[in-house]
Order: sequence, then structure tokens, then C-alpha cells
Amino acid sequence: MGERRRGAELESALLDAAWDELLDVGYAHVTLDGVAARAGTSRPVIHRRWPDKQQLVLAALARAGARHPISAPDTGSLRGDVLALLRHTNATRAHFVTAVSVQLAAYFRETGTTLADLRNQLPSGRHAAIDAMYRRAAERGEIDPARVTERMKSLPFDLLRQELLTSDSPASDAALEEIVDTLFLPLVLTSQAAAARGESAR
Repeated sequence: MGERRRGAELESALLDAAWDELLDVGYAHVTLDGVAARAGTSRPVIHRRWPDKQQLVLAALARAGARHPISAPDTGSLRGDVLALLRHTNATRAHFVTAVSVQLAAYFRETGTTLADLRNQLPSGRHAAIDAMYRRAAERGEIDPARVTERMKSLPFDLLRQELLTSDSPASDAALEEIVDTLFLPLVLTSQAAAARGESAR
């Protein structure tokens, strides 16, 4: 027999097993017994750490998301920052975004929550990164923070998620640039910043 796993090593193995189980069968069919079998342990071992399936799956999601933490890029422009963050998300989290959206449908029905609620529960660093980007954009005079709503701030990332779900693969760079240049920036830039951007594009 192999050496018994304990502490952080055991917890990591359990969460990895829960994540794999979620990807394979979807939330509706995840069971503590199934995760225990996959991890090579017993149901009581899991139950001592997470009292129910919801808590176990949330912990597994947090662990999976933490593998690719999000930090705020600083390129010198809002366009560059948003595009850099979209590219990072597209390259490192496309599978995670798709899995969460598709495999957790039953979780959202069971808990009466939404994907937005779930994002707020998971520590990804995304909110801090987005807030930092818009704060710098306001300091540069690119946006009027009083006019830019939370829905406008999240628009590029919501559109990327939709792109990932409809194509079932990472988005092309051309698609990311279209999201930023055609759909997002015209909504948020001040008239002065938009004029300056138009001049530089000539």
C-alpha cells in the first residue's frame, strides 16, 4: 500500500478528483461517493471537510480557478489593458470558463444563483484587476467614471465568455480586437479620448 495522504496533500487530491468528476459527469451527477472512489478514499473523509456536494464543488472550482490567477495589466491605455486581460483569459481560462458555464447548469437551478453570483464567490482577482484598469483609465482621462456602469465594465469579458461557449474553443485574436475596438471602446471612451484615438489610427 502507498503512503497515506494527509493534510494539504489529501485535500488537493480530493479537490482535483471533484473537479475531474465535475468535468466528466456534470454537477447533477456528482456524488461524494463518486469523488471518493476517484480519489481512492472514502465518503466520510470528504464529508469531514465539506458537508455537502455544493461546498465541495465550490472548493474545487476555487482551486481550479486559482491555477491561473488574474492580475491587472498596465499597458498605458485602456484598450491595451482590456485587450491584454482578454488575451490572458482566452489563453489560460477558456476551458475553465466553458466548464463552469456548461457543467454547472444543475447547480444554478438547485441553488437559485447565477453565473455572476458564482464569480463573486470565487477568488480569481478579476474584480481587483478590472477596478485597477478603469481607475488608471479615469486618471488618464480616457473615461468618465461617473458614466461608465458596471455592466459596461464587464461587457468585454461577457462577450468573450459568449464567444467561448458558442465556438467551444479559444477565441481568435481578431475576435478579441473586434470586441474591444468595435463594441466596447465606443461605449466608454470620453469624446476627447475617442478623438485622439481616431487621430492616431489615421
